[in-house]
Amino acid sequence: MKLSRPYCITEGADFKLKHCDPGDTGDLDSREEAEGLLQRGIVELSELQEKLYAQDKWAVLLIFQAMDAAGKDGTIKHVMSGVNPQGCEVHSFKTPSAEELDHDFLWRANRALPERGRIGIFNRSYYEETLVVRVHPEFLQRQKLPKEVVTKHLWRERFEDINAYERYLARNGVVIRKFFLHVSKEEQKRRFLSRLEEQQKNWKFSMADAAEREHWGDYMRAYEQTIRHTATPHAPWYVVPADNKWFTRLVVADAIVDTLKSLDLAFPKVDAAQRRELAAVRETLLR
Repeated sequence: MKLSRPYCITEGADFKLKHCDPGDTGDLDSREEAEGLLQRGIVELSELQEKLYAQDKWAVLLIFQAMDAAGKDGTIKHVMSGVNPQGCEVHSFKTPSAEELDHDFLWRANRALPERGRIGIFNRSYYEETLVVRVHPEFLQRQKLPKEVVTKHLWRERFEDINAYERYLARNGVVIRKFFLHVSKEEQKRRFLSRLEEQQKNWKFSMADAAEREHWGDYMRAYEQTIRHTATPHAPWYVVPADNKWFTRLVVADAIVDTLKSLDLAFPKVDAAQRRELAAVRETLLR
């Protein structure tokens, strides 16, 4: 499909969020066309994931970040709908627990990394430490950091730490792809109202979501800075237009399929000795 190429950022020095249109739908003319392409992508992803699992060499880490109501959960649900559950695991990172606050900010994510042959999905991640914690400095105070390390360089240092961490993972066979689902403030408002007005969606709404909306500008600046400083060739960001869910899902699926194709995945080959063993087992079963 190759739809994800225009949205992939591997070098963020000149990145500006205002240049990214949340309502973009590429060259697609209709939702029906996109859904047809998505179904083909899901089938292809399923086949590639089976090879990834069988080969047992690479691990794939998919990171999803977004403002509330941007569609992270739905995107993960639809795009990964054809994947064998044995080869995929989703971790949702919420407010840190007391135990997690007693460790460095990468500790809880490190414990959830995917094994070789598997796809790990982070629904939010260690990037919250340069996003929500930056927008809400009071959260930083709860981390019980020594005052000597909380300097004016803290955010730059966290970017450096994240880049070093992702470089380390890449060097150990973990393939990282990061997705920022870029929804407009107007579309978020529409989705919030839908959650309030449709009874079956009431459970999705949180007063905290509305409160965070008041910090929209701060979040956009935090996302821009984060993407600018942590987009690399081995761990690129995809800034995915999110005002149209059908297009969001298609771009994400295309990016994952493209990534898996680049790994030269294949089922393990059976050597001559193993073939002889299999033939002997076959004869035993036939008798």
